[in-house]
Amino acid sequence: MVQKKGTQGNPNTKKIKGVQAVDRALIILEALARAEGPVTLSSLSAEVGLHISTVHRLLNTLARRGFVEQEPYQGRYRLGLKLFEIGHRALYSLDIRAVARPFLRQLVEEFNETANLAVLDGTEVVYIDQVESRNMVKMLARPGTRGPAYCTGAGKVLLAGLPPFQLERVLSNLNLYPYTPATITSIERLKRELEQIRQQGFAIDRGELEEGVRCVAAPIKNHEQRVVAALSVSGPSSRITEELIQTKLVEAVCRAAQAISEALGSDTSRQLRS
Repeated sequence: MVQKKGTQGNPNTKKIKGVQAVDRALIILEALARAEGPVTLSSLSAEVGLHISTVHRLLNTLARRGFVEQEPYQGRYRLGLKLFEIGHRALYSLDIRAVARPFLRQLVEEFNETANLAVLDGTEVVYIDQVESRNMVKMLARPGTRGPAYCTGAGKVLLAGLPPFQLERVLSNLNLYPYTPATITSIERLKRELEQIRQQGFAIDRGELEEGVRCVAAPIKNHEQRVVAALSVSGPSSRITEELIQTKLVEAVCRAAQAISEALGSDTSRQLRS
């Protein structure tokens, strides 16, 4: 049951900053999270210290997006499954970081090039962890940095791991900007490359986003055999040579990605061939 607090007793309503509607919506979600069960509109209004019409309007918006659910008969409100989905994904990313960190360090120790962990967000790749090379000249993509998925090693691995219907949806929203002469600018060519990545189990970026930079990436799978992240090693082409890629780097990156996948519960006997 929600504990009632008047407007003057709720510090959240005194210091609303930024976008007011967003702040108020978050206050409502936090109040629902504290409740032991579904709550009425009037009790929720008293809890957050906002006018009942304001709370009702925000609840309707949150309900349309799946963040809040309303009981069909009594009309009380509770948190929606959308929040569980988002929280589950956030927790999953944190788990992957913890599992992958030692392997990132190991790759940096072995090759002295930057190792990255990335996930897919729409048409972009998002780097969620990184261990830097000790070289003065090195590749950097700080955690939180985004990049186009279609022209990065990690991004191509993540695209290749999508189910067909999801991939088609992503491809329909792509703008294949030519960052360098090596950038793939044809959807058909990109599809052929993604199919090759699925078959071989890794991706190579040969200066598609930045000239003079090479990257090798491999997929990380969970217990459901879904590609949930990508592991990559990147650096200047003067050090990451074609010989290094073919003789050592591909094998090492794939081996580390499979080990992380196994730690996440993936059946490595069903992993993509490396």
